[in-house]
Amino acid sequence: MRTADQPIRISLFAPNGRMGHAIAAAVAEDPGFALDQDHGDILVDFSASSALQASLDRALSAAAPVLIGTTGLSTDADPLIANAANSVAVLRAPNTSLGVALLAELVERAAHVLGNEWDIEIGETHHRMKADAPSGTALLLGEAAARGRGTGLKAERGRDGTGLKREAGAIGFASLRGGTVAGEHDVHFLGPEERLILSHRAESRMIFARGALAGARFLVGKPAGLYSMRDVIGAL
Repeated sequence: MRTADQPIRISLFAPNGRMGHAIAAAVAEDPGFALDQDHGDILVDFSASSALQASLDRALSAAAPVLIGTTGLSTDADPLIANAANSVAVLRAPNTSLGVALLAELVERAAHVLGNEWDIEIGETHHRMKADAPSGTALLLGEAAARGRGTGLKAERGRDGTGLKREAGAIGFASLRGGTVAGEHDVHFLGPEERLILSHRAESRMIFARGALAGARFLVGKPAGLYSMRDVIGAL
């Protein structure tokens, strides 16, 4: 049993991945945390969509909270995560940056205030190795915009061809891939004779690692349920 004066023990599902190394570096600079692959207080998964069931099974077996940071999950993941959240605390975070969590709140507010007369387009850029598009963060921002409008997300992805016409109320997504870009996101609100652009630039994966630790700290002692980074920044 962990006591309040002991560091929070983190178990990583993919310790040798990019985010695994970044989280290990963040743990090394924060005495409030320690890595323990066998007896973690919090389980952290930044692996692959195919490993989700195994991650959730391990969390349920250990009766431990779990942070799911894996992106590119299909809708098939939704019932798996919801089922696990009936038994343990689950933080689903396609992006663990505190700045992105705040950006999502700003996007929701802007979409609510500006209304349907303003078109919304979301552009994102990532490194050449990223396997999913649009990014999980772009979709998160699109869902925030749709929530602000009081509607479901109606996405237009990867437009190509001629004679195209933008569907009323749709939110467009565009993805660029190349180089070593950690992550860039721009939410464009395009209205009559004016534009508003809300942006975030990730300069290092360390921002996601430190955000993951903030999420892990939030999960300590939380009852079973499904949480988001919105809950994390709301508790700061």
